[in-house]
Amino acid sequence: MCGIWALFGSDECLSVQCLSAMKIAHRGPDAFRFENVNGFTNCCFGFHRLAVVDQLYGMQPIRVKKFPYLWLCYNGEIYNFKQLQKQFGFDFQTLVDGEVILHLYNRGGIEQTASMLDGVFAFILLDTANRKVFLARDTYGVRPLFKVLTDDGFLGVCSEAKGLINLKHSTSLCSKVEPFLPGHYEVLDLKPSGKVASVELVKFHSCKDEPLHVACDTVEALPSGFDLETVKNNIRILFENAVRKRLMAHRRIGCLLSGGLDSSLVAAILLKLMKEINTNYPLQTFAIGMENSPDLLAARKVAAHIGSEHHEVILNTEEGIQAIEEVIFSLETYDITTIRASIGMYLVSKYIRKKTDSVVIFSGEGSDELTQGYIYFHKAPSPEEAAEESERLLKELYLFDVLRADRTTAAHGLELRVPFLDHRFTSYYLSLPAELRIPKNGIEKYLLRLSFEDSNLLPKEILWRPKEAFSDGIASVKKSWFSILQDYIDQQVDDLLLEKAAEKYPFNPPKTKESYYYRQIFEKHYSGRSSWLPHYWMPRWVKATDPSARTLKHYKSATQE
Repeated sequence: MCGIWALFGSDECLSVQCLSAMKIAHRGPDAFRFENVNGFTNCCFGFHRLAVVDQLYGMQPIRVKKFPYLWLCYNGEIYNFKQLQKQFGFDFQTLVDGEVILHLYNRGGIEQTASMLDGVFAFILLDTANRKVFLARDTYGVRPLFKVLTDDGFLGVCSEAKGLINLKHSTSLCSKVEPFLPGHYEVLDLKPSGKVASVELVKFHSCKDEPLHVACDTVEALPSGFDLETVKNNIRILFENAVRKRLMAHRRIGCLLSGGLDSSLVAAILLKLMKEINTNYPLQTFAIGMENSPDLLAARKVAAHIGSEHHEVILNTEEGIQAIEEVIFSLETYDITTIRASIGMYLVSKYIRKKTDSVVIFSGEGSDELTQGYIYFHKAPSPEEAAEESERLLKELYLFDVLRADRTTAAHGLELRVPFLDHRFTSYYLSLPAELRIPKNGIEKYLLRLSFEDSNLLPKEILWRPKEAFSDGIASVKKSWFSILQDYIDQQVDDLLLEKAAEKYPFNPPKTKESYYYRQIFEKHYSGRSSWLPHYWMPRWVKATDPSARTLKHYKSATQE
């Protein structure tokens, strides 16, 4: 996890512009470099480093003697770099996983490069010999990337939008900062002036398609067929492999643990694999919640079962409310459910950074979207519509859960790893018949739970624990976190303000005081940028006025069971 930033064709003094690069310093607390491009005095790279692999030669932009005309700035982890090196006989100059991007590009161009990377990434690749600039981002947008391109060819690229919104330029025409689409690469011509012109934007991978890099995966061809035992076995093999490949790190590994199915499975398999490779430190797991909240109690049970070094962060109401503004500033969104869930994750990340030496943090993001874990999936009209909704959610992850997970951890200089969004695992799961993937017997994620039932990885009551939204699970059963937030915000927003909300904010107008409160804070920091959120996250197929699972009829609190 790092912060990347680059400018091409700047009219303003670069020493002034580079102040914008400092807005993302939190993403890389270990080192910073600012470098001009030879021959293009108005082009430059900025890089904030979190040293996770090759601590000696890992500074960026990466340049190697073999390709002096290539400049690479990337944020991410390429899990198959050693397999690619072996398959194609690449001669590496460093131990940095991202160096493989230079070799792949030299061998087969940008299309092959993006398609063969098994990992999470956002990168800027400059080829001065051919006068090209390339941008690319992984399938699910696990690593963030924003860009601004003016009509006269000034290009700014950054890991977070906050590094671009205050750039100076002679013209403000078409200076719209926008997220770079996941699963895409863009080709731009570099003019002698340093300015650029977009040539094409190409989608190189869809979540349903088996990735090209399967050809050099450590797990060979799986048994085919959709009989239940084969499917369950394949799910176990692929998910364990997804966790295993993400062990690549020279820094201490930890794991977020809410006590729900997803984070518990990740933690259990992670600890098992760390024991197999004789890791010389115990796995630290981290839970956050109010005293005796469902998440704390469940996480405690899981940690005891798997034998992790468990840490509990007690959330108090005042601390959570005080964090709202800094959370919204970090997130760059005003989505209701994203902000609610981010507060706990932001505070637990703050604890990890201050109180421990864990830096590489595993988490369970992506499972709800992939395995139909949201409670509203019980109301899907058909298995086919449920499958379509699952794909829609995966495509929009970069706007919601993946955005939350990246920004809340990156704000404290931590690197997130999300095995449920492994390319091969997700493409296999989405290839299964729609009927197999739907909730069954009133239980969501039924197939995933069933696949691990005989593994003894988790206590049965955790493996079959009903879905609890992170923002609800951290609070007590009697009063959920969203209710606590709403009670506070009711006192902060006047009724009259809410009545006129649609006039003040015509795009995505706030419908509740809570929504209005978040929007006010967002506009304070990112005025006029409301289009970054195309729509609010809300459940489908139900008459919901609030995104919280606890407002849906299907939800049962532990006190009612």
